[in-house]
Amino acid sequence: MAHERDALITGIGLVSCLGATLDAHWAALNDPAGFSPVLDTDTFPPFAVHPMAALDLDKQIPKRGDQRQMEAWQRIGTFAAGLALDSAGVKGDTDLLSHMDMIVAAGGGERDYAVDAGILSGYPKAADPGVFLNERLVGDLRPTLFLAQLSNLLAGNISIVHGVTGSSRTFMGEEAAGADAVRIACARIAAGQGDIVLVGGSYNAQRPDILLHYEMGRLLRRAPFDGIWSRQQSGGGMILGSVGCFLVIESRAHASRRAAQAFAHVAGVRTDRCRREPAQATANARAQIDALRFDPTGSAVISGATGVTAPTQEEQAMLAALGLPVRATATALGHSLEPSFLASLGLAALSVRHGRLFGPLEQAEAPMAGPLNQVLVTSWGHWRGEAAAVLAAA
Repeated sequence: MAHERDALITGIGLVSCLGATLDAHWAALNDPAGFSPVLDTDTFPPFAVHPMAALDLDKQIPKRGDQRQMEAWQRIGTFAAGLALDSAGVKGDTDLLSHMDMIVAAGGGERDYAVDAGILSGYPKAADPGVFLNERLVGDLRPTLFLAQLSNLLAGNISIVHGVTGSSRTFMGEEAAGADAVRIACARIAAGQGDIVLVGGSYNAQRPDILLHYEMGRLLRRAPFDGIWSRQQSGGGMILGSVGCFLVIESRAHASRRAAQAFAHVAGVRTDRCRREPAQATANARAQIDALRFDPTGSAVISGATGVTAPTQEEQAMLAALGLPVRATATALGHSLEPSFLASLGLAALSVRHGRLFGPLEQAEAPMAGPLNQVLVTSWGHWRGEAAAVLAAA
């Protein structure tokens, strides 16, 4: 039964390797010839990345000075936020934007590659590695670098460029940050603590320091490209992707007052985390699905599985027991950490609006013949964090 405090998605801004519009994403995911991944295998060998599509920054960040002072991840996020505001029909509405809240999921900014390289090459040969590290950090890092790394700069730039000036929160914590950003946005709307929220995040995967970070954990895929599920037969691993995704989420009453067209109703969101002992993540996920009162009739699953072997295989087994069509968004977009759950929600909401699930992304995914009533969106972080949401017709 509809309620005035229901959380509705009324705007989606999504940019990725598949393009800078929702139509471009939908067309790529439903190509009659079959899905074809967009990959850069030349820039960071032996690792592939899903590169960001070319963005006409002037359309969402009109001042060149603003563009120049942002790093790539901030430009991606600010651009996606503008698209979401356009999609919701609130772009430039000063009065509405003045009370729009904002919740952003973001990591740190760019690194000083020369300093990093010097430390990595000198550290193993240092007589006293601890002293060496402290001296290099104190003497080599520019004070401005710390400012460039502040995660809340994305929210600041969105406020400056797009005029979103309500309350602002920035979460850090990889996949779990994006999931909690959505959960808290919906909870605030349900509690009457806000009427409309801009929530999202961005990720620039085209950075050598990012690839180094995850390769040190032996988490990246080196073998040729394969879909998320199929690659579990050949070593697994993440292929990162540059993604920006923002959603406008508002109460049903607020959307009704301004005659907004909603993509979908966020019927529920659950987040949790565990130590990833065997079967713990599965137990979390099943408890979340039960709490969401998920009805599998006319439903499908959009999964944020990362490709990392242990959690992906466990999630695959858990989802197989549901007996529903499944799509792994990281096959198409690459894995994008903070905005990955948001991007899955965006694609789920788009599917709900169209009334059908997009086509299989690999041979291991089954087609869906009937109409789509609701979508279960899952996210198992590569290391910690389990989340689930149910999206239904608005």
